[in-house]
Amino acid sequence: MDDTKQSAGIAHSDLSAKLPSAVTRDAALLYLQEHKTEDNQFLHRDEAFMRTLKRKIDLRVILFLMFCYVMNFLDKILLNYGNVMGLAKSLHLKGNNFADAGSTFFFAVLCFSIPNVFLLQRIPAAKFLSFTLFAWGIATACVAAAKGYNSLIAARVFCGTFESGIPPSLMLMSSQWYTRREQSSRFALWYLGIGLGQVLGGLISWAFQHVSPNASIESWRLMFIVIGLITLVVAITIFSMVPDTPMAARFLTPNEKVALLEHVKENQTGIENTHFSWAQILEALLDPQVLGLFAIIFLQGTGGGVITTFSATIIKSYGYTSRRTALLNMGSGAVTMTSTLICGYGVRVLGHRWFFIILMTIPSLIGAALMAWLPHSQQSGALAGVYLVNTFVGSTPIIYQWLTANVAGHTKRTFASVLINMGFAAGNIIGPKTFRAKDAPEYHTAKVSMVATQSAVVVVCLLLMVFYSLKNIRRAKAQYAVGETSDSVEIADEKAYAGQTDGVNKAFVYVL
Repeated sequence: MDDTKQSAGIAHSDLSAKLPSAVTRDAALLYLQEHKTEDNQFLHRDEAFMRTLKRKIDLRVILFLMFCYVMNFLDKILLNYGNVMGLAKSLHLKGNNFADAGSTFFFAVLCFSIPNVFLLQRIPAAKFLSFTLFAWGIATACVAAAKGYNSLIAARVFCGTFESGIPPSLMLMSSQWYTRREQSSRFALWYLGIGLGQVLGGLISWAFQHVSPNASIESWRLMFIVIGLITLVVAITIFSMVPDTPMAARFLTPNEKVALLEHVKENQTGIENTHFSWAQILEALLDPQVLGLFAIIFLQGTGGGVITTFSATIIKSYGYTSRRTALLNMGSGAVTMTSTLICGYGVRVLGHRWFFIILMTIPSLIGAALMAWLPHSQQSGALAGVYLVNTFVGSTPIIYQWLTANVAGHTKRTFASVLINMGFAAGNIIGPKTFRAKDAPEYHTAKVSMVATQSAVVVVCLLLMVFYSLKNIRRAKAQYAVGETSDSVEIADEKAYAGQTDGVNKAFVYVL
């Protein structure tokens, strides 16, 4: 069943049922009550008007989020490129020191994700995003000041601390502006930042490797400084250009805001609500869908840790020079962008997120197998394995969007977004740990672990699909039993923006 049919299948008739108090209702409801008129209440049904409106939002919101994610990924993988540029030698790293530096970043993400549940509930999302990105830019530049292992670890802790707030912010912000069907392609667009970051990272590393060895600042240190400063500029731009919510968008007229809120209310997931609910936290912790999505991201994260921290090291182990390694690693970005677009637009047209996640995992499995069991002497085949592994990355924004589409209730959705980021961090902690110094240069154990984790992703994804299907069947039967089967009745504002969770709202239909 595609998203359009699922959204249309929501029952809306019992509007007299008790809804949460005014304190728990969404800010979008208050805006509609104040600004909706007879002249603008049906604007969302004008297809030409809505196409123009969505193009405006794409340019003023999604484009800037993509720039944010480019810097997010660039800052994260600089350690990867720095390693082939002499960072380990300059800082006198030994044994597993480099792998530990990679893991430390994600330990910080894991630890500092918890406060983000409260901060994202209270602080406007765009402001929180720009602050964390600005602070991360400073931390990235400060890596250049590292003198040894301890100072490198300290700098990476600060980088991870501020990174922890970025993915949840992006998930919450981009889900505010579009229907569930439209979200997948928009999540894919800003997530293209990873692929662009991989391409630009290789090019940037290659360029900085031309810095003279006699320069006053080592090439890898200069790279960290420059990228950190660019991140500051992007953060300031986002602060000044990107609104926190549709209601706060200066580039939209009141009529456009009303049309947008009417357009997205079918999601029943809300826009903004500062009321914190411990009951919603408990519901999220006990919700099988949240645990399933956490498991998928965790399993993917172990492979992601390999790509983020060790892809350049792996390519160099095949006998390539440092400069050629940087250029060859750009191919991974092309694969990531291609798989991201396939997933984003495939889901928008066909639905079935579970299918596209599995579709992108299969070539990743093949790539992991090539890396694990193909001799290093087979350079082309081994390099193809590195590229193919990156296909699973394209399904990650679909997992993020699956969560924001199916988890309602602002506190619950915020907590679930943070929890997913923690799963990603935990996976990235384990991934680099499988790269043991004693296994160099083949790193056979690490590559086999990638095969195992990617196989597990397929299993969990299938289980989650079955779970959603059974939930929808039970809810459809319950609605039919009380005569609520109409597909044509529009959702009332009070119902759509009541602040209810998907567990409480029995008319909520899950997308597959």
